[in-house]
Amino acid sequence: MTPPATLGELRTAQYPDRTVKQELQANLLSRLRSGAEVFSGLVGYDDSVLPTVERAILAGHDIILLGERGQAKSRLIRGLTQLLDASVPVVAGCEVNDHPYRPICRRCRELTSELGDATPIEWMDRHRRYSEKLATPDTAVADLIGDVDPIRVAEGRYLGDELTIHYGLIPRTNRGIFAVNELPDLPERIQVSLLNILEERDVQVRGYNIRLPLDLMLVASANPEDYTHRGRIITPLKDRFGSQVRTHYPSDMEDEIAIMEQEAAPPPQGIPVTVPRHLKEVVAAFAAQLRASAQVNQRSGVSVRFSIGALEAVGASALRRAVRAGEREAVPRMVDLWSVLPASIGRIEFDSLEEGREPEILARALKQAVALVWRARLGGESFTSLLERFENGLTVDTSDSMSSADFLAQFGVGAGGDPRAVPGLDRFTRRLGVTEESPAAVAGALEFTLEGLYLGKRLSKESTAAGGFVFGDL
Repeated sequence: MTPPATLGELRTAQYPDRTVKQELQANLLSRLRSGAEVFSGLVGYDDSVLPTVERAILAGHDIILLGERGQAKSRLIRGLTQLLDASVPVVAGCEVNDHPYRPICRRCRELTSELGDATPIEWMDRHRRYSEKLATPDTAVADLIGDVDPIRVAEGRYLGDELTIHYGLIPRTNRGIFAVNELPDLPERIQVSLLNILEERDVQVRGYNIRLPLDLMLVASANPEDYTHRGRIITPLKDRFGSQVRTHYPSDMEDEIAIMEQEAAPPPQGIPVTVPRHLKEVVAAFAAQLRASAQVNQRSGVSVRFSIGALEAVGASALRRAVRAGEREAVPRMVDLWSVLPASIGRIEFDSLEEGREPEILARALKQAVALVWRARLGGESFTSLLERFENGLTVDTSDSMSSADFLAQFGVGAGGDPRAVPGLDRFTRRLGVTEESPAAVAGALEFTLEGLYLGKRLSKESTAAGGFVFGDL
């Protein structure tokens, strides 16, 4: 059916008159009744963050999200738009999205008074009903609330005329959701301009005697350190947010891996890149070790973007090797994880007392992560046959440029990559999830095995001048 095009047609269709918060409440209740997913793309928040957000919506509250960087605060805020109606009617041509039943700006009040049921309306989809502002020191009240438009004054209107106002972001998000990211970075004098928005739901522009009873939901994000200790959010503004929601990093390895897999950028087309499950577990454990480290500034946090970037870098390192070696598949090995460390230093904030020791701290955390995953995957396995080969003089080189075939050839494994060529290798490759006789996958499993034996002090490992490593007997 053709949607109503005039105010009269809208009334005839009995379109409901409700606020944006009532709309959010109704749509949330509908999803809860049906058991449908409320927010998509958010991993690990089902039992912690999302119930708090849902209660805040049902209470009709404005919300402030507190959490360190990389905790999906912005994604959660933008996900609120999923609870808006697909489209809503507005007075045609209105700058502040006036509801045809309740126009608030002078232009629309006069228009509906003059035309009545013939007032034209248009339909605005949910994506146009969301706006956000990154709080920066140069943000002005005019950006958020509005200011006098000199062009309209030059056209002949008086300064006292309400129609000379150029509305800011907040009035232009009327009947929608407005978000302020990193609220503590907003200057205190600008924060004051939000007080009436949150409580009285009106705006004041340059002393004009006007009142705009805005209909919106205000959501903000902040780092809890800024919010609770530095006092950079003025107290009256804190008091006006109805609900505070605390976000967090993934609570277990499965959630971290799911986020990495969901968010990691796909590799270039051509050679397929397959990151083994045990290496994903190492990346997740690596991030967890850094989040628990006393040498890392935990006020800044270790973003999930860190683990996502590490996973992408590991895949890129394997892809680079595969292309140069002419291999048909790219499977990362343990050596690719070490190549990630230099690029990771700039993404972590360390304690000031640790200056100059950053590479050492990262390397230690990665070793701890490898040992943790290795024990979970290969603990209790017998490596006697493999260790005997090293006792008999075997040494094994590896580097991020060495092909899988060359790596396996040092063990006498042929081009087919058959794990049975090394006694016992089929058992621990199977425990690492390597089910196909792929040379690249077998090489990755074998190198991970050697790394764990080295960390368990059962093999030696030395760096080479070319940036590689040599495994040998103790």
